Amino acid sequence: MHILLVEDDSMLADAVCDGARQNGWTIDHASDAAAARLRLLDGAYSVMLLDLGLPRESGLSLLKTMRARYDVTPVLILTARGQLSERIAGLDAGADDYLVKPFQFDELWARVRAVIRRSQGRVIPLLTCGEVQLDLGKRVVTRAGVRVALSAHEYRTLLALLERPGHIVTRDYLHEMVYGGASAIESNTIAVFIHQLRRKLGDNIITTVHGQGYMIEGGDA
Repeated sequence: MHILLVEDDSMLADAVCDGARQNGWTIDHASDAAAARLRLLDGAYSVMLLDLGLPRESGLSLLKTMRARYDVTPVLILTARGQLSERIAGLDAGADDYLVKPFQFDELWARVRAVIRRSQGRVIPLLTCGEVQLDLGKRVVTRAGVRVALSAHEYRTLLALLERPGHIVTRDYLHEMVYGGASAIESNTIAVFIHQLRRKLGDNIITTVHGQGYMIEGGDA
């Protein structure tokens, strides 16, 4: 089992991580939504433990973004916000379960196991454009049924484009998705990834919209 914990309280995060490892599980920790988003792009998780009261961007916003992007990672919300309206908002946004702080760790692990059991057999969507297909569950890209090896940055670039078929995706947005908003990145790096994707997947898959960004035509999500 591979868990992603999104929690800005370092003491609680350390305790949860220690408990997960004692159960024999692998766990990664992100202290804010931006770090969590990059973690989700880089690896598949059995479950996410998500705090709502994160700095800069709320956990609820992160969850809504995940579901809008077809990310079906099971999510267990951990928060001090125990009001009924808060629980309803989290569940309506796509959470699988909700646990109010403070909690007993035995209950946390029982809920984690239950969420994962319920998620088994869940259909994972595919993003396609012509012969190109991206399997979100396996994080595999194929062209005419043949697997294509992409770097992590190339995968993130392709994913951002396939999520918005027929729409212009700006360079700034691609930079955010690929690097999580990190500064000091050379201005031509996105163009390099686009060039590599065209070389591997076909020259016509990505259209350059001069002065605006890039676009994939007519994909099916």
